[in-house]
Amino acid sequence: MSDKEKSRAKVEQAKGKLKETAGRAVGNERLTTEGRAEKAKGDARQAKEKMKDVFKR
Repeated sequence: MSDKEKSRAKVEQAKGKLKETAGRAVGNERLTTEGRAEKAKGDARQAKEKMKDVFKR
């Protein structure tokens, strides 16, 4: 289960970065903001999974 969540976090981070970059390229502030939010969500998920790993050991 943890590997699934870790991969989901990486996907969210990548999608967020892509949206943010695309938004900047076309000058769409809403898309840029959505990308930042999605990337932050992926970062938070990844941090949560890392904390789980720390407490497993």
